[in-house]
Amino acid sequence: MKQFPRLLMILVLFAACNGKGKDAPVVAGDCTNPEKIMKDAVNTFPDSLLLKENLVQYYRDNGEYDMALATTNDAIKKDSMNARFWNMKATLYFENEDTMNSIKAFEKAIGLSPDPQYIISLATIYAETKNAKALGMAEALLLAKKTRSDKEVFFIKGLYYNYAGDKIKAIGLFDKCLAMDYTYMFAYREKAIALYDLGKYEASLAVADKAVTLQNNFDEGHYWRGRCLEKLNRSSDAIDAYHTALLYSPDYIEAQDALARLGVK
Repeated sequence: MKQFPRLLMILVLFAACNGKGKDAPVVAGDCTNPEKIMKDAVNTFPDSLLLKENLVQYYRDNGEYDMALATTNDAIKKDSMNARFWNMKATLYFENEDTMNSIKAFEKAIGLSPDPQYIISLATIYAETKNAKALGMAEALLLAKKTRSDKEVFFIKGLYYNYAGDKIKAIGLFDKCLAMDYTYMFAYREKAIALYDLGKYEASLAVADKAVTLQNNFDEGHYWRGRCLEKLNRSSDAIDAYHTALLYSPDYIEAQDALARLGVK
């Protein structure tokens, strides 16, 4: 979701802290409560979509998905034809691991506005759930040249085949994606996973190595390095890789579990 414009936020904070004329007294402590400031701003300017979006983003950033969804649903009640809010709702559901509701919300967003980014998001979820609709949506994106989504098309197709179990076909598609954009980290991740699932641990490690060389803070790249290193009986190196993943993402549960499995607290 688009971040709230910095200038507008400054103006909102200034207005909230200073009041608006003699009829808008300042309440002590208001300026230390960003949630209240944003909610007050939404109440003061109920037609501002940016203010509502910023409040949703605030809840999202703080992991308060129930509040984020409630705020988004309230916005949708007032403007049910706004595709952007349906996209926001779908994103929140997806991040909160509610795949079915995420799909429904993305489908609604696309029905209102066939934005390529909405289509890519929905097709990606279809691919992860082994729904062949992902392939049809990818083809539609490929035919619509103006979307310039060729690398995403190859990634979506590769993702579908990876989840469907055709690892060799998936790897070929990820290679096509990376040939178009060698910095596409998710393609490296999925290619590494496909090779790992095929038992090709050295090859998988090489892919993960390249990913973290290009982007050192790629937490999933370090995690999959650890998985491969474990299989190659390099436990000490695997521990270092998991620690590095946690350095960039302290809440990376899989990396924490991997260290626990290796007897590291």
